[in-house]
Amino acid sequence: MASSVREAARSGTSASHVADRYDVDRLLAGYRTARAQEALFDLRDGPGVGYDEFVDRDGNVRPGWEELADAIGERGRSGLDLLRSVVHDLIDHDGITYTEADSAEPGQWTLDTLPVVVSADDWHVLETGVVQRSRLLNAVLADLYGPRRVLLEGILPPELLFAHPGYIRAANGIQVPGHHQLFMHACDISRLSNGGFQVNADWTQAPSGAGYALADRRVIAHALPELYERIGPRPTTPFAQALRLALIDAAPDVAQDPVVVVLSPGIFSETAFDQAYLATLLGFPLVESADLVVRDGKLWMRSLGTLKRVDVVLRRVDAEYADPLDLRADSRLGVVGLVEALHRGTVTVVNTLGSGILESPGLLRFLPQLAERLLGEAPMLPTAPVYWGGIANERSHILANLSRLLIKPTTGGETLVGPTLSSAQLSQLAARIESMPWQWVGQELPTFSSAPSDHAGVLASAPVGMRLFTVAQRSGYAPMIGGLGYVLAPGPATYTLKTVAAKDVWVRPTERALAETVTLPSVVQPAKTGAGTWAISSPRVLSDLFWMGRYGERAENMARLLIVTRERYHVFRHHQDTEESECVPVLMSALGRITGTDLGVPHEGVDQEGDQKHDKHELIAVTPSTLWSMTVDPVRPGSLAQSVEGLALAARAVRDQLSNDTWMVLAGVERAVAHKSDPPQSLAEADALLSSAQAQTLAGMLTLAGVASESMVRDVGWTMMDIGKRIERGLWLTALLQDTLSTVRSPEAEQAITEATLVACESSVIYRRRTLGKVSVAAVTELMLFDAQNPRSLVYQLDRIRTNLKNLPSSSGSSRPERLAEEILTNLRRSDPAELEEVNEDGKRSELAELLSTIHTELRDLSDIITATQLTLPGGMQPLWGPDERRVMPA
Repeated sequence: MASSVREAARSGTSASHVADRYDVDRLLAGYRTARAQEALFDLRDGPGVGYDEFVDRDGNVRPGWEELADAIGERGRSGLDLLRSVVHDLIDHDGITYTEADSAEPGQWTLDTLPVVVSADDWHVLETGVVQRSRLLNAVLADLYGPRRVLLEGILPPELLFAHPGYIRAANGIQVPGHHQLFMHACDISRLSNGGFQVNADWTQAPSGAGYALADRRVIAHALPELYERIGPRPTTPFAQALRLALIDAAPDVAQDPVVVVLSPGIFSETAFDQAYLATLLGFPLVESADLVVRDGKLWMRSLGTLKRVDVVLRRVDAEYADPLDLRADSRLGVVGLVEALHRGTVTVVNTLGSGILESPGLLRFLPQLAERLLGEAPMLPTAPVYWGGIANERSHILANLSRLLIKPTTGGETLVGPTLSSAQLSQLAARIESMPWQWVGQELPTFSSAPSDHAGVLASAPVGMRLFTVAQRSGYAPMIGGLGYVLAPGPATYTLKTVAAKDVWVRPTERALAETVTLPSVVQPAKTGAGTWAISSPRVLSDLFWMGRYGERAENMARLLIVTRERYHVFRHHQDTEESECVPVLMSALGRITGTDLGVPHEGVDQEGDQKHDKHELIAVTPSTLWSMTVDPVRPGSLAQSVEGLALAARAVRDQLSNDTWMVLAGVERAVAHKSDPPQSLAEADALLSSAQAQTLAGMLTLAGVASESMVRDVGWTMMDIGKRIERGLWLTALLQDTLSTVRSPEAEQAITEATLVACESSVIYRRRTLGKVSVAAVTELMLFDAQNPRSLVYQLDRIRTNLKNLPSSSGSSRPERLAEEILTNLRRSDPAELEEVNEDGKRSELAELLSTIHTELRDLSDIITATQLTLPGGMQPLWGPDERRVMPA
């Protein structure tokens, strides 16, 4: 080590870098030694690893991994730490999330920084084997829902078909146009100890992960550009193009210009990002059940009171939930009448209903015989040996080896890991198998290869697997070059394919392709094929965009008011006896009114307007804790954190409508107001945290407003979002001015309050220029209520609302929202700024207060009317389960 440092000094290299490099070399040496000495299996400690992707049995780096080994060594420990941080930030910026099954909140996607490298020769084996497996499963699917020769000839026991939940009786007779009934196939693959491959699971119900694979490639390629260029892995993006063309080609023959949609369970789905990202790449709208309706035997998508015919549905909802009429009656995720439309052939749904039967563990036992009968071939990729309890000698094998097998029910249910079961559990399981033997299969434990992993912060060896994808085309199946790699969880959880991190899969190019130019992947540009769907916006999508506008504006306004209040508190907390200090309790009261929450201070009665009166000193005393709560407490109504959370929820529901820049900004804002524990005891420390959170949120909201203004097409979705933004700004402005200007106070107090109010309204600079600093309520109302050139004024908001309503496709010029918007604007323009400044005998500017209160109420009414007329399902319709249950955005 010392000699290395001395050599570095002579060569000009820093000693710290050499130390980092030395540490990594030592880790790699330990990795090689450990792998070379490792036993294949040790059931006491969990699954062993029979093949090392990175090094051979002599501890030498395999040829395909040399560039990665060099890159690890060159970076050193600190370089790997930096790389991990870069990958984390890229995931954060792209908004890549995954929602755990027992969580309602999406968490950040975990991606290993080091890819899995697959040689060209190995990929040829994998590609050929996976395509053959797709052809085999397609033939099985076509037969099971068609002539059922494999049942009639006794090749497949009928109980393995009819008792499995993946078999959908209502799907009999449904055909996908073309020659393939299995549209999309994914399979989990691992490496055997001899270097070959085996399939551990097939996914045919609604395969997930392709979107994650494409997103992972983009992240890792941009995090490791030099290594990406050095290895030049084959691109994954052609798969998106193949999938898009295949979806269009799957449309019924009568469809002249097919419309394709991606049907999602919603934003609380575990793989909501995967669905939305894939829809974005394909250029097809992401829809939910509320967006679709079957009429006259055809499938339609709702769009502002009109219907647009849908020809193809890429289904990400499990088949049994797809139609509450013919399938599962309690489903909120499906479309009533979809099965009928499929039988009529007016729409294509892929993967087809009933394709989940191919995931049956019982089917795996008979795949070799099925391959021989249907294809005349033997499977190129084997499956770990499977034994069926319905065959006597195989049942005996299962019972004799329960403690070292995976036990799977053929009727659906949880996989049991034999090595993890106690003696009592094994005895109970044996009794269940003996009573109903045909319901059980046993499978040998899978084996996995190992590869370098850095996801946990240390360079280590970890078991890995891959999920590979194919999509049907008329000429055959097209595979994704690469796939979704993953690091398996340690211990017995490995056997059930539980993962702890994803990995990008790099397929090395063939020798002929090495000379081709390598470019970093970006977002796929959809081919100019198929019908455009730019003009289609369902009430659900428009509702989420409307609330995006409202929540974004609410967060921006709240951040400004919190900043102003916090700054004024620090100015006057030691000067509470001055008249100017009155501005702190006034701003606090405004925060309470705007958020509709109690400030936690006992009130001293009410004034003639019915408003509560609080002690000034008490309000100033609770200001720090109240500002903390109103900034970071997501449970407090109207808080900054709640507004940001609502914005993120609405944005994720319409991810396919938004640019990638949105997620980079939104991720930073979410981090800024992430829920924190109780505020620090130090006022200075708490203030620093609040200052950072409020400033970052304000900057983020301004950035998002800029993205919406400069990057979004002025379609109906943007129009609805802008309506929400203008309504929210009008509501906030009327509430703030009513609390700050409607009561007369001393000249010193009014000066301080007016200046703070103008700062919160982002209009203090223009006000000073116009009035030379003179305080005048008439001047303030002229600027903030009546100046049509001021983007922050009330009349400006009402003008924009009126214009936007006229631009909606459903505009008639006399609709209820248009009439009410016109009435509000007329009422405002009839007012005189000078009259609004007049004070009655009670010291109140009653005309100003009445005007602001009236307009505030009318804006709320306008929001309700828009929601009722533009953003809800057509009247007279009710789902089978009763009143529609959907996300409700709090007003």
